[in-house]
Amino acid sequence: MSSNEKSQKLIITIAYYLAFVTLGLAVGATGPVLPVLAQHTQAALDGISLIFVTHALGYMAGTGIGGRGYDRFRGHWLLAGGLLLASGMLFLVPTLSNLWLLAAVMAALGFFQGSVDVGANTLILWLHGAQVGPLMNGLHFSFGFGAFVAPLVVAQIGSLSGEIYWVYWLFALLNLPIAWWIWTLPSPPVRAQSAPVDAPKVRASPLILTLLVAFFFLYVGVEVGYGNWIYTYAVTLKLADATWAAYLSSTFWGAYTLFRLAAVWISTKASPQQILLADFAGAAVGLGLVWLLPASPVALWCGTIILGGSVASVFPTMLTLMEQRLHLTGSVTSWCFVGGGVGHMVLPWLIGQAFEPLGATSMMVFLLIDLVLNVLILALLLGKSQRA
Repeated sequence: MSSNEKSQKLIITIAYYLAFVTLGLAVGATGPVLPVLAQHTQAALDGISLIFVTHALGYMAGTGIGGRGYDRFRGHWLLAGGLLLASGMLFLVPTLSNLWLLAAVMAALGFFQGSVDVGANTLILWLHGAQVGPLMNGLHFSFGFGAFVAPLVVAQIGSLSGEIYWVYWLFALLNLPIAWWIWTLPSPPVRAQSAPVDAPKVRASPLILTLLVAFFFLYVGVEVGYGNWIYTYAVTLKLADATWAAYLSSTFWGAYTLFRLAAVWISTKASPQQILLADFAGAAVGLGLVWLLPASPVALWCGTIILGGSVASVFPTMLTLMEQRLHLTGSVTSWCFVGGGVGHMVLPWLIGQAFEPLGATSMMVFLLIDLVLNVLILALLLGKSQRA
């Protein structure tokens, strides 16, 4: 590979990273602004949790339709378009006082974010192939960095103005130059739907595809369920005031970000299977601490850091493992994100329904059950994909 080709790949990769920073900013802000959105729409917690459902439905549709689009059209045009349209939805979110209008806009926002998510992941796989491991972790580190910064921005803007308008408007404006830059860059060539005859990798069977969908459904449920509700959990149990609860939410995404950065190096030293097993062991320890010591602020902070660090590299590591074993087209990759989209919807919504009638601690029970099922699916998936 010539130095010009290497430079061009590096420039394109940086553009994907910046797109994922803005994606993380928008996702990471949801938890801290949830009570304010509830006040704007005059909704209770179980009512405002509707936005998790509609956002996730839109996200799922965006990943499913977007994945097929990337198999057919110029990838960078689709990616830039998704960023531009997501900006428009971000601008509208804080201006709405009707819950159903807000839910509809969140669905549209989720659709465009989903197309950006599946697009950047698919395109970076095609750009770097089997050498994608550390770079994939870098991509997801960028998301974690944005999610880490978002609660800090919310806390600072909230303390200065008491409103959240500028949170969303700032994030919307940041998308614009990144979208323009991606539009001008050459797209990676579309990967063929069928694997070459002499390829060592095989197409994903229906069983493996089902297990992949289930895996990402359960994993994203833990990540987003904790990240979106830990602010409200801490305030409800009086383990933190509003400002410190925002910092707690930021700490979760900060640990998530730091360990994703560490995973860039770890992925060069350990196999994907080893990383995944260590990740789930750490997640069990983190959740266990918070669940067993519900009245302890120390346990809450320690468990949050451990859980955030543990789940950080699961998504990119699983994609890297599947890229090594299977022929991943845009459509196959999109099914992984469809599973994640459903998980993004279901567990946060379930937590919202149980939060007030069953108490805040019910959140940890849901998360632990989800984690156990996730480990069982992982064991099945590793066995089936190895035999394939």
